[in-house]
Amino acid sequence: MEVTPAIRCRALVKDYGSVRAVDGLELEVQAGECFGLLGPNGAGKTTTVEILEGLLEATAGAVEVLGCTWQTDAKRLRQRLGISLQETNLADKLTVEETLCLFRSFYAAGPEVARLLELVSLTDKRQTWYSKLSGGQKQRLAVACALVGAPELLFLDEPTTGLDPQSRRQLWGLIEWFKSEGRTVLLTTHYMDEAQRLCDRVAIIDKGKVIALGTPRELIQSLGGTEVIEVTCDGPVDEACVRALPGVHAVKRRSDGLSLTVQQLHKTLPLVLAQLQQAGRALTALSTHHATLEDVFVDLTGRHLRD
Repeated sequence: MEVTPAIRCRALVKDYGSVRAVDGLELEVQAGECFGLLGPNGAGKTTTVEILEGLLEATAGAVEVLGCTWQTDAKRLRQRLGISLQETNLADKLTVEETLCLFRSFYAAGPEVARLLELVSLTDKRQTWYSKLSGGQKQRLAVACALVGAPELLFLDEPTTGLDPQSRRQLWGLIEWFKSEGRTVLLTTHYMDEAQRLCDRVAIIDKGKVIALGTPRELIQSLGGTEVIEVTCDGPVDEACVRALPGVHAVKRRSDGLSLTVQQLHKTLPLVLAQLQQAGRALTALSTHHATLEDVFVDLTGRHLRD
């Protein structure tokens, strides 16, 4: 029996005048997974999500959400979705509890307010005005507002941007709990550690198109190596000589040096250093790290996710 995807996009296009923000995007999100959309500012992530949420109309293409379309099932869909936008501004003079009671009144079913407060660790702030909350508390309240209708599908658009590490981890735990209930999450983020921890699959978007799709492990393995060496020297380095070294899978030129993807750091690094010395280049900076989704994006586009 074929299982209906939670989200299906076909040839999705969105134009703003002469600017094409989404360019024929194809995407499927399976029920029960946490799916990540990654890409730099202006890549089309937020536009895509807002079309899926019913906030924008597409210029062309087809979108199905939970087997429904916004053209025919808008009222029903609103009862089945939870949405937390990039920026949420709630009423300053309403308390946390009053805010949740208000949002809960919009839905036919859902958890009790006390349960929501417990889920987002705001029970001790239930009588606090929204204006008195910290940034992390405000963001957790925004997510609680998205959970009031017990949604089948939760949209989170960069939910942890600007939060301190503790607040980020609290929201991660909430997302992991939601997914453990068998429900679906669509997450946009700039944080690679966040995507690698939370997402079952990710799509990397650039210029309105999906340029890579898979599990974080699959995408990192596509680099051909699991370690990255970044070197800066006192002059230009011959890429061909470095690329020919045993164990080097890929070489990318950066503005101030080279980035090498390698399989076995302990074997390849000494060869790289010896090659630089033989070429008469003095090393001015050296760093190594495990390959990440950021490296995948740089390999595909030559740019960083935050560019």
